Formats: sequence, structure tokens, C-alpha cells
Amino acid sequence: MAFEGLADRLQNTLQKIRGKGKVNEADVKEMMREVRLALLEADVNFKVVKDFVKKVSERAVGQEVLKSLTPGQQVVKVVNDELTALMGGEQSKIAVSNKPPTVIMMVGLQGAGKTTTTGKLANHLRKKQNRKPLLAAADIYRPAAIKQLETLGKQLDFPVFQMGDQVSPVKIAESAIAKAKEEHHDYVLIDTAGRLHIDETLMDELKQVKETAKPDEIFLVVDAMTGQDAVNVAESFNEALGITGVILTKLDGDTRGGAALSIKAVTGLPIKFVGLGEKMDALEAFHPDRMASRILGMGDMLTLIEKAQSSVDEDKARDLQKKMRDMSFTFDDFLDQMGQVRNLGPLDEVLGMLPGANKMKGLKNVQIDEKQIGHVEAIIRSMTLNEREQPEIINASRKRRIAKGSGRSVQEVNRLIKQFEDMKKMMKQMSGMMNGKKKKGGFKFPFM
Repeated sequence: MAFEGLADRLQNTLQKIRGKGKVNEADVKEMMREVRLALLEADVNFKVVKDFVKKVSERAVGQEVLKSLTPGQQVVKVVNDELTALMGGEQSKIAVSNKPPTVIMMVGLQGAGKTTTTGKLANHLRKKQNRKPLLAAADIYRPAAIKQLETLGKQLDFPVFQMGDQVSPVKIAESAIAKAKEEHHDYVLIDTAGRLHIDETLMDELKQVKETAKPDEIFLVVDAMTGQDAVNVAESFNEALGITGVILTKLDGDTRGGAALSIKAVTGLPIKFVGLGEKMDALEAFHPDRMASRILGMGDMLTLIEKAQSSVDEDKARDLQKKMRDMSFTFDDFLDQMGQVRNLGPLDEVLGMLPGANKMKGLKNVQIDEKQIGHVEAIIRSMTLNEREQPEIINASRKRRIAKGSGRSVQEVNRLIKQFEDMKKMMKQMSGMMNGKKKKGGFKFPFM
């Protein structure tokens, strides 16, 4: 998960005070010393840390906390509130033009993932908002930049406008907008050139593109793993261009998270989106309140529900409930459910969105091996249709054939069949419990 080191430190610190019946100034002072160290280790800007600690301390020793019935929990709430405010308070949405297309200019240094993020943003706009974007290849300097965008466009089935590398980026941007109007695209995403470092030539060109394209948004793509350098880059680009928002990439990597916690406070620029993986759907709208909850171990059920609603087939979920009730759940159904759950994202990340997951015994250190899931799929796909529907017919010779076909051992085949039968029994019990509660309709999460 993003901010893993910071999350562990803050959660351990807050856990000490959460259950206290009484909280005094000495308790708060000790807690804030730990919080300060945790934030500094996460590469959060020193001035930002100083202001944050001051605000939390003042509120935490206020009368509304010290005289409350649950002062420890109130202190945790104060930290959550201030952490949310630090990252921007509320979600900053894309500014939409009254006269389509909405033009978004993508800027940033080389290596931050700007071109890939352009494709991810287009994918997000189509999937989440049902929009029709046009991608414009205006990076004429980096070798293969145009080809990369075209490859992404082909992969995602998006049109890509390009005029080669001998036409000025200004002309490309102007022509792309005209093309979008002609073909009724509601968004134009202009992928501009980057540099290894900020220079006057780069900024002059970007200013010319801005003047011609008159973008509704200018998104700066920065690599979260660069820490405070990301904040410095944001300041420089903002000073020259007037950035409207930041997209942080690689927030799922080995990052200390300081950039995400510092950018808004230092530059005033909102974080609009965060990249949480390499897949083309691994771009999320940034919600400061949800990220604060994740960091403090309170889960992020809203994002999990949104992921489920966009990834899970409700008709299949209803069919599954019926099969659970009459014990007709098959290995084919199991494969289908594995696919739907995997569509939610990396499984360890999904588990991290569950409230209190950080306190579940053993869960924190669970390493979910995607290869192991692949092995399970290989075993099931090596079964015949009859075997998938009636596992009880799988005798010793069939097990040897399945093991050979999947490249796994007979012991692994035996273990999977046993686990499958145990799961069917558990599902039968869960189904009976839910029927007993007489819950009505609505969206159902897989296996629930």
C-alpha cells in the first residue's frame, strides 16, 4: 500500500492513545513527538510537519477533547481531520468546459510516466464518466514518444491525433482541438514534451502551447518516489505555467509518501489523480479523506465499493447466491469469481481497504502470491467440463492427468479439491445466515 512505513508508524502511535480513558497534555506531547518523526521520515516538508503538529496539538489539548467521554478516540479523529485537510480537504474534480471539447494539457519531466498516464486518464474518463477522449501526440522530441501514445491508443481503442515529429507542438495542439470538434470528442488530452530537467526552452514551448490551446486544465505528472523533488518540480512548473492540478504516479511503489502530503500545503495545487500500479486502469481520483483513512488504518470502503460496482457483474452475483443456496457452485463459477475479484486490483491492496484490516492477526504480513493464483487457474483449466461440475468423479488417475496437464503436483490437485469442498460448505452456511437476516436486494459483493 502507499505510505506503508508512515501508516505503520502513525497507527502504532495512535493505538497507544486510542483506548485511553483520560488524556493529558503530556500524553499528547509524547504522541506528537512520534508523529513528527514519522512524518519527517516519510520525507514530508519540514515546515508542513511543523504546522501540522502545531494544529493537531492545539486541537488535541482543547476542552472538546479532554472533557469528552472518549478522549483517545477524539485525538485520533483530530489527526484524521488534519491529515485530510493537509492533503486538500476534499476531492478536486476536473474542470469541464461549457463548450466541448474540454482540453487537458499533460506536462512533466521525462521519466515521470506522463505518456502512460495520459492513456490511463483517457481510460478513466471513458470508464468512470462515459466520455470520448482524443489523444494528441505533441511530444516531438523524445524518441518513440508518438509511437508509444499510438500503441496505448490501439491497446485501449482510443483515437490518437499525430502529425509526425516535424510539425511544431503548437500546430499539433491547435489541429487536434479542431479535429476533436469535428468528430465530437468531449475531451482532448495533449501529451507534451518533457525534459530530464526544467529549462527555459521547455517552458517557452509549453507557454506557447498553453496560449494556443487555452486548456481547461494543466496537469503536472510527477513521480511520487522522488519525494521532495516532486514538490520542487511542482513549484517550478506552477510558477511558469499556472498548473491546475497534480497527478502523482508510482504511489504504489517503495515511496515514503512525502510528496502527496506536502504538495498541496507547499504549492496550493490540488492532487487530482494518483497512479497505483502499472495496469491501464490503475489510476484513481484522489480523495484526501479516503487516503487519510487508509493511512490511519481505518480502511477505505467507499473506494472498495466503487471498484466492486464497476467490476462485478450483478447478474452473475445473483446467480452465485442461488448456487450457494443449493450447493451447485462449480469450479467454473470459482474461476469466474476469481476473475471478478482480481479485477478489483492487487489483492493485498483490496484487503488494505477493509476497516480494521491492520489489526487482523496475521493479515498484515500476508504475502498474496499472484503466481499461486495462476497455479490454481491452471489446475482448474486442466479439468474436463464434467470434472469442473462434478469434482466427486475425480479419481486417482484423473488427478494424475490434471496434475500433468497443469504442470502441478498431485498433492496440489488434492489440496485444491479439498479446499473447494470446504469452501462450498462455508458458502452454504453463509447463505443460510444471510437469508435468516432477511436482507433485501441491492448490490452484493462477490462471495457475500
